Amino acid sequence: MATAQETRSAKVRARIGHPVVDADGHLQEAGPVLMEYVREVGGGDMVQRFATDPDMNDGRPRSLDERRKNWARKRNFWGSPTDAVDRACVTVPKLLHERMDEFGMDFTILYPSQGLFVSHIQKDSELRRVACRAYNLFAADLLRDYADRMAGVAVIPMPTPQEALEELDYVVNVLGFKVVNLEGTVLRPIPGLAQTPSEEGRLGTRMELFALDSEYDYDPVWARCVELKVAATFHTGLRERDVHSITNYVYNHIGFVGNSHARLAKALFMGGVTNRFPTLRFGFLEGGVSWATNLYADIVAHWEKRNGKAIHQYDPARLDRERVMELIAEYGDDRTRAKMEEMRRSISGQGARPEVLDEFAACGMERAEEILDRFVSRFYFGCEADDTLNAQAFASTINPFNARLKAVIGSDIGHWDVPVMNDVIGEAYELVERGSMTDQDFKDFVFTNPVSLHAGMNPDFFKGTRVEKQVAELLKAGI
Repeated sequence: MATAQETRSAKVRARIGHPVVDADGHLQEAGPVLMEYVREVGGGDMVQRFATDPDMNDGRPRSLDERRKNWARKRNFWGSPTDAVDRACVTVPKLLHERMDEFGMDFTILYPSQGLFVSHIQKDSELRRVACRAYNLFAADLLRDYADRMAGVAVIPMPTPQEALEELDYVVNVLGFKVVNLEGTVLRPIPGLAQTPSEEGRLGTRMELFALDSEYDYDPVWARCVELKVAATFHTGLRERDVHSITNYVYNHIGFVGNSHARLAKALFMGGVTNRFPTLRFGFLEGGVSWATNLYADIVAHWEKRNGKAIHQYDPARLDRERVMELIAEYGDDRTRAKMEEMRRSISGQGARPEVLDEFAACGMERAEEILDRFVSRFYFGCEADDTLNAQAFASTINPFNARLKAVIGSDIGHWDVPVMNDVIGEAYELVERGSMTDQDFKDFVFTNPVSLHAGMNPDFFKGTRVEKQVAELLKAGI
């Protein structure tokens, strides 16, 4: 192992003079130990059900022939670091704790790896509940002695609000978690359509949006997050409902997290969740921020043309149809004029008036500038160190209303994206060295924004940690 003084990341940490808070590292769970928790929570048969469930990796088609038969996507392969010390330290946190200075990090939040999939379990609701509870007990026990420099993340199933509420209460009030990961990709059957033609098929299903078009009211979940002082964070995964390749994992991986987050963020915004719960903060971990800058600009542009007042400019009743026909007759070619009667009919009908004209009504806005509060101040975006587009978050001269989006460093240690774990912060700092980020941008990226996401909900989040004093200063200044 390198010493803390030898790594590029440690040198960056010494140079910048402020803490680094990693918003999204990953455990690589010790599978046999996790299975013991599954056994303890649910009994002996749950281990076998876990191993063979079609929504868990071990139950999915592996060979190309199997994937072709079921049109199942090619899955991640060779997905973990091969350096022995790196691989071990994300399984046994005592070693990671020992290496934190080498990594140039003061604090890290460790999301699951295998544990991300337990809330994906679709049909076996009993197994899903057991597996989520087992993972949360496992992570709480594993990380309890290292709370000064790391925090674990509890997984929260979201098939129904009640299921989410029960696990939220347990993990925060009983196990003491300060970070929760809400399942963001629940699939729903579409009535009347074929449901599951194969083990992996998802024909006849739709993706739950939680805030739009849902058969459930998820407002109690958002309200409970506020009461429990936890940010609503999401680390979505690829589901078979998404467009995928059966032969190329790289094709499947590129963009899928950002696309999933964009779908969810749009729903939370358009469904008025950020309006109804003005203190709740949302974290979209992994996937970068470029999708968010595009979504933010798109929302502003759509508001300007389709808000509750502007939408009336498109009312078909405003169209002077006779004048249209006169102009077509005057300027149209022979083929167009030959179809005058058909054209008259095609533009004469106004069509059915929509039930809802103001599709921004739930957002509760009167001015476009209010999107700064509903979107920019509420959403946080996890970015990996090697993403050169991280700088877009801080491009205030480009983003509407000179906005600076809340990008947060998400190291992704533990996954193949990070072949050398102790170089993450050094790699992220390259954007400053290249002039794409300022020193202030970088401070916001690796310290202010990650702290704001969690301490903005719970001012005591970092009490007793290595960064307690510096966080207290940030909170005093107002973040």
